[in-house]
Amino acid sequence: MTTRIRTTHVGSLPRTPQLLEANNRRHAGEIGDEEFQEILQASVDEVVARQVELGIDIVNDGEYGHITSGAVDYGAWWNYIFSRLGGLTMTEEDRWANQDVVRSTPGNIKLTSFADRRDRARFSEAYADPDSGIFTGRAKVGNPKFTGEITYAGGDEVARDTSLLRHAVDAAGAQAGFIAAISPGAAARLKDEHYGDDTAVVNACAAALHEEYKAITDAGFTVQLDAPDLAEAWDQINPEPSVEDYRAWLRIRIDAINDALAGLPVEQTRLHICWGSWHGPHTTDVPFADIIDEILRAKVGGYSFEGASPRHAHEWRVWQDHELPENTLIYPGVVSHSMNAVEHPRLVADRILQFAELVGPERVVASTDCGLGGRLHRQIAWAKLESLVEGARIASEEL
Repeated sequence: MTTRIRTTHVGSLPRTPQLLEANNRRHAGEIGDEEFQEILQASVDEVVARQVELGIDIVNDGEYGHITSGAVDYGAWWNYIFSRLGGLTMTEEDRWANQDVVRSTPGNIKLTSFADRRDRARFSEAYADPDSGIFTGRAKVGNPKFTGEITYAGGDEVARDTSLLRHAVDAAGAQAGFIAAISPGAAARLKDEHYGDDTAVVNACAAALHEEYKAITDAGFTVQLDAPDLAEAWDQINPEPSVEDYRAWLRIRIDAINDALAGLPVEQTRLHICWGSWHGPHTTDVPFADIIDEILRAKVGGYSFEGASPRHAHEWRVWQDHELPENTLIYPGVVSHSMNAVEHPRLVADRILQFAELVGPERVVASTDCGLGGRLHRQIAWAKLESLVEGARIASEEL
């Protein structure tokens, strides 16, 4: 009996020039919303069909519905929520600006500014060099802040997301689909001027975002919680905290995830953890082994994580001494978003087999480290997905 390894990815895929142009024209008032929606549906249909043709088993809309103004194809995994949460006031402040430098103390973790990350400080010359490639294509956008009670205001938008994907999935004959949605902890990283308490902000985000997660699962799709805050935030804490303090900080966010998913079908949920999406050194990343116990407390149907990054590819070892909860899958990244080299299918297969040997092949779904849109040229991104599918085929035959 042959075990076939299924394939998926994390979310963002390269947007077409046509979609980017249409988005800019919409914001410039040159086309109406109806015309833009037609272009958006056609684009989602196209990206889903391409995934199916390539052999991806669990597809999505490429996060095309999470688009914001600007021609830079970076995606909007975080920014999209700005119009979906009530209680926000928009500002001109960019999260990469050098402001709000904050220092944590033992037992009292506070996130500093993105510009004050410890990785950025250690490699300040490289980060300041426009030719280093670290921030290639980075778009600057204003960010809101919490100024009132956090509510969910994205009912129409999430309904559009599910409608776009349902139309495309049915047209292409896809087996299954997923939609990415921000996690409570990641949403809570905006400036707070209302609650005055970190835990209260996280819990309020969880209560609001439950509505988005439910809309996605009610539509028959898997909801993927994008939670880079669980690992990435370690680098945004100055000075470096103790592992014990960080685990306590994570515990609040994992509890919030569980609250936000309460009552939803567990098999239609998965949690994505990563160490950030920028092409940088990442020498200050927290080891996966230091946080895995807290991560596994999340009551989800699967865990998506980096398994191909040069900083984290060795961390498959955490599964040697950590048992997956019952009826749970892993979605290891077997191709990386942080380099232009396209992984050889043989290497992809070897990575898949490594995870299959540890947790069982029936519990492995081959995936990407993170979203590919905006971080790689579209030709390279699709070549990586092709290699992922071919590697999964090789691994399946050998299993």
